[in-house]
Parts: sequence; C-alpha cells; structure tokens
Amino acid sequence: MVIDKTLFTESVALEYKVLTFMMISIALMFADNRFGYVDGIRYGFGFLATPIYWLSDVPSVVSSAFDDSFTARSELVEQNKQLEQKLLVAQHELGLLENVAFENSRLLELDQSANAIFGEVSPAEIINTSPDPSSKKVLINKGALDDVVNGQAVLDANGLMGQIDQVMPTTSWVLLITDSQHQTPVEVNRNGERALARGSSRGLGQLELEFVTASQDIRVGDKLVSSGMGSVYPKNYPVGEVETINRDPGLNFLTVKVKPFANLDSTRLVLLVKPSSRERIGLNRTESAGASF
Repeated sequence: MVIDKTLFTESVALEYKVLTFMMISIALMFADNRFGYVDGIRYGFGFLATPIYWLSDVPSVVSSAFDDSFTARSELVEQNKQLEQKLLVAQHELGLLENVAFENSRLLELDQSANAIFGEVSPAEIINTSPDPSSKKVLINKGALDDVVNGQAVLDANGLMGQIDQVMPTTSWVLLITDSQHQTPVEVNRNGERALARGSSRGLGQLELEFVTASQDIRVGDKLVSSGMGSVYPKNYPVGEVETINRDPGLNFLTVKVKPFANLDSTRLVLLVKPSSRERIGLNRTESAGASF
C-alpha cells in the first residue's frame, strides 16, 4: 500500500495553522483584556463601518418620514375641516347678531314713529304678501281678536303704508297705498294744496296724483301728507315726495309721480293706528263705498 506523503504533509500543516491562529487569538484576547491594545483597531473598523450603518438605516428613515408626512397631512386636512365648520358657525352667529342689531334699530325707529303719532297705536308684523301680482296687499298677524277694524290706518317707521282691507280672527289684509284701486287724499306740506294720490297702474311701487292742473302749485320735491279728507286717513301722516311732473300736450292734466316714504317692499314691523270713536263711525260709512275726495 502506497502512502500519499503530500496529503499527510498538508494535514500536518493545516493543524499547525489552526493551532497558530488559536494561540494568536488567545494572545489578542489576553492583550485586549489586559492592556486594551485592540480598542484602536476596533475604533477604526467601527468608523469605517459607520456609512454602512447609515445606508442600512435609510429605508427605515424614508419610510418613517413618509408616514409622518402622511399623518401630518391627514391631521392638517382634518383640522382644516374643523376650522371651516367653526368659521361657518361663527359666520352664522355673526349674522344672527347683525339681524338682532338691525331689528333693534327698526324697533327704535318704530317706537320713535309711534311717539310722533297722535292717537293710540299697536304694533303688528307682516307675515305674507298677496299671491295676486296685480294686488298690492300684505297680511299682518293681528285680527278681530286684537280689535283690528276695516279701514284702520297702517304705517311703518317712515310713513303711511295703507289701510286694513279685510279682517279675520287672528290676521288681516292690508291694502297698500300703491294699489291701483286705492286712493289717498293728500295735501302739499308746503302750501296745503290738495290732491288725490292713486297707486300707479304700471306697478312701479309709486303713486300718481290725479286731476292735477297746471295752475296748481305742486313742485318736484314737495312733501305730501294725508289731508284727512273723506275719513280715509287721519290728517298729517307722511305719504310721499313728488318725484317727477310731466306735461303731455294731449292731456288736460299733469302727470305727477310720487315716491312713498314707507318702505313698502322691505318693512316687516308696522303700526296700527287705533281710530277714535268718531273716526270709527267714518270708517264704517266708507267701508263699502270707498273713499271720496
């Protein structure tokens, strides 16, 4: 049997190498434990390995940053929604406060107007308007149970609005002075010149003076008040102001247009003027017959 000397030699050499490395390792461990010689080497390798640690942590950092960004954006969106809701509520509350302030100012104006009226008055509120576009009427929240009577004068804080046209138990219809079927005896505050104001048939929210001749002293800007004639309205209630005066050669009378003082399209609070005993008799007489000039 032939023994391979080469294989034997390699095996012995390998054992020597292992033994050598073991002795070196033991010596290094002893030296590191005793004198700390290996700390410098460890520090150097640690320094060189630092970029590797950073690179290995990049995916985690990026993922964490993305998650934080997404969470922050979601929180901002939610906060924005909450702020929008709070702003909407604040705007609503501000609108209510503005409405209350406006309502208080209107009540003050109405109270001042009531103090300037001769006679007893009671407040009422407009709750509806007539569905008939050709009829200028509004519905108020006072009726027969509140001692409202037909023909009773109705005013707002600025002037004459109309008169009670139909009374029901808890509500009443008010015929406005701008209705084309309604006539208001008026006079010029400046000189007492009398005229008859009818609602414009053109539906422009105006009054027109009827049968005004060129000899009558009526001018643009004149203030008109109720004359008290015909027992339609008490005397001296503000009615309107003369806006235009036109002369048509084909007509015998002037065309005089008047703008009402009352805010007929926007007023909500009104005053009902309670007639005296003598005025009640006059109202009963003219209730069905209409006004006479």
